[in-house]
Amino acid sequence: MSAPTARKVSEREARQVAEAAREQDWHKPSFAKELFLGRFRLDLIHPHPQPAPEAVDKGEAFLGVLRDFLETKVDGARIERESRIPDETITGLKEIGAFGMKIDTKYGGLGLTQVYYNKALALAGTASPAIGALLSAHQSIGVPQPLKMFGTQEQKDTFLPRCARTDISAFLLTEPDVGSDPARLATTAVRDGDDYVLDGVKLWTTNGVIADLLVVMARVPKPDTGADTYEDHKGGITAFVVEADSAGITVENRNAFMGLRGIENGVTRFHRVRVPAANRIGPEGAGLKIALTTLNTGRLSLPAVCAGAGKWCLKIAREWSAAREQWGKPIAEHEAVGAKIAYIAATTFALEAVLDLSSQMADEDRNDIRIEAALAKLFGSEAAWLMADELVQIRGGRGFETADSLAARGERAVPAEQVLRDLRINRIFEGSTEIMHLLIAREAVDAHLSVAGDLIDPDTSLGDKAKAGAKAGGFYARWLPKLVAGPGQLPTSYAEFGPLAGHLRYIERSARKLARSTFYAMSRWQGRMETKQNFLARIVDIGAELFAMSAACVRAQHLAATGEHGQEARRLADTFCRQSRIRTEELFARLWTNTDGADRRLTRAVLDGDLTWLEAGIVDPSREGPWIADAEPGPATTDNLHRPVH
Repeated sequence: MSAPTARKVSEREARQVAEAAREQDWHKPSFAKELFLGRFRLDLIHPHPQPAPEAVDKGEAFLGVLRDFLETKVDGARIERESRIPDETITGLKEIGAFGMKIDTKYGGLGLTQVYYNKALALAGTASPAIGALLSAHQSIGVPQPLKMFGTQEQKDTFLPRCARTDISAFLLTEPDVGSDPARLATTAVRDGDDYVLDGVKLWTTNGVIADLLVVMARVPKPDTGADTYEDHKGGITAFVVEADSAGITVENRNAFMGLRGIENGVTRFHRVRVPAANRIGPEGAGLKIALTTLNTGRLSLPAVCAGAGKWCLKIAREWSAAREQWGKPIAEHEAVGAKIAYIAATTFALEAVLDLSSQMADEDRNDIRIEAALAKLFGSEAAWLMADELVQIRGGRGFETADSLAARGERAVPAEQVLRDLRINRIFEGSTEIMHLLIAREAVDAHLSVAGDLIDPDTSLGDKAKAGAKAGGFYARWLPKLVAGPGQLPTSYAEFGPLAGHLRYIERSARKLARSTFYAMSRWQGRMETKQNFLARIVDIGAELFAMSAACVRAQHLAATGEHGQEARRLADTFCRQSRIRTEELFARLWTNTDGADRRLTRAVLDGDLTWLEAGIVDPSREGPWIADAEPGPATTDNLHRPVH
């Protein structure tokens, strides 16, 4: 049996597949969606939503158990040194219920809320980022979440009790030649009686080396006309629960990385693997929609780990900067270092505010948080990387030195360089920053495309364009005038927020400016808008800053109202908003004043080989081999590295 490494598809087909996987409708309000439309709906997030008392009691009780386990049973330095989480540590995590945090109690899980699940991940990730990755990959994108949302009752009864206590799960989508373009997915699942037969190769399968259960995305061939013998046989990318020890499954490699050295991430080959049709999640062709919907809340696990890292960076920066003296005083008192500490403190507060707000909204299920969760992932992954980089700079040469080396010469073993390496992957995991920009931008302009999409679609007939023009005219006649003025221009608006009111007025004004900028760009570029990826990225980054400022102010107001660190919270929110406003203004300026055109021309010259002379005078240490490994389906030719932990 042979097939190409990946399907060859046109750009249009790739976009159609991605568009079909989107949730098309908005049934609930969305604060972030409204923000991009120029409407600052503070009522959707203020007063800050609160968890139920019983959820708090249950969550806090587990955090106590988890903290004790992490402090007494986990050796993060050993995990880093050996590039493996010890089996006894994994077994211990199972015993305290950490693998069932998000699974309902009726299936043997803990039934924690999203808020406390994220607090647990933040805590675990500071003990060892590899443990945070292990737990989040199992529950956020592995078997439990898609089954919770799309599984049959029989599937839930069969698999969720196993996932809660004994079994580890993994999610398999990426392939050697398929990243963020699922239209090229090459792994196939061919219907054969009551089974599907899977063939293909999956790459970067986090938890895949030790997993007991797999969520596998595979392409079911579309049936020939008149040859469909199955009522539910429609074809398309489909999701399956697969037993990891099934005949024909081989873990061919355990991958190694610059960070997260303890994760069990591999390459998995499927060769004529039989999977019962009863293990299919949802209908044929729904696989990508299931994956994207699962990620709406699953993405919150990454900013959770990032928030924990920010807290740790702040602690180390505070302690070290007070102890280290230069030129007669602690380095914290030097303005250059103090500015870095202020950035870490303010950003950590804002990141936790974004995380808690998004998580509580996910628990309440009153709002659609697909954009909020994506913004949290984008903002969190970028901010955490910068905070860790600033910590390394504050630590100086000791920041570049490994923890073991520091300990060997008698100093405190602070793993700053490891945290920097570990956090780097979050800008790539579960949607790279560049892909997140495009994904969020698509959702942000959804209202425009729904009324004016046919106007810029080259395949739309003149008659349909005329109808679309009339529809768009009505929408913009009502919408555009509302972008001219608003509460942000009134000095008394949001007075209940006291010293933070000015920041909320800025957010309201900026939201309208953001919406106007988006409209101007669509009018200018029309069908070419989707190619203006740098412009769209700046639009999204502005939205992320506005969302973070909103969350920080609302959280500070809540803390002030409850008497818990209110004054300090307002100072943190105020400083963050001042920093964020400067970044926002720079992004607004770069919407129209930038080097995008020059960059494109220079890139073309590089790709055309016109600048190879610039590469002279080096030695390339890369070793020989193909850029992308062969992923032809067929039997395995290597030993099976699968290593279940029981």
